Amino acid sequence: METAVVKTPLGYARFTGDENGLASISVVDKAMPEDIIPEVLQDAVYQLNEYFEGHRKTFDLTLNPKGTDFQKRVWEALLEIPYGKTRSYLELSKQLGDVKAIRAVAAANGKNPLWIVVPCHRIIGSNGDLIGYAGGLHRKKWLLDHESPVKQQSLF
Repeated sequence: METAVVKTPLGYARFTGDENGLASISVVDKAMPEDIIPEVLQDAVYQLNEYFEGHRKTFDLTLNPKGTDFQKRVWEALLEIPYGKTRSYLELSKQLGDVKAIRAVAAANGKNPLWIVVPCHRIIGSNGDLIGYAGGLHRKKWLLDHESPVKQQSLF
């Protein structure tokens, strides 16, 4: 498994993957960026940088996350949420065919190993509140603001 660490506007992103695909992207507060990015991770790093620059709304990567079959079903459903849109945990549970699975869906969402690429940040509470984000709510808010079609203008 190859690794790379790059600086992003939200901290350092640590990538892991191999010839079978991208296994994880996680955000870490403290790390040292790596000078050399392994070839198998270069496209993922490039696409994430494009996302932060505002030039990419979808990712075209081979994904190979580790998880249970249920977790993978949840992560696949997350991929269907368009850029700039949100869904609630309840809506996601209904989409997966079991409204009673809301806690299991939330737990699987929290175990998402592919930060931003599998957009778990687009899941919010039924009342619109920003809840439950492993990367911290400040990052979730930043990501949703970044993807928002309506940009807040400064008064000054």
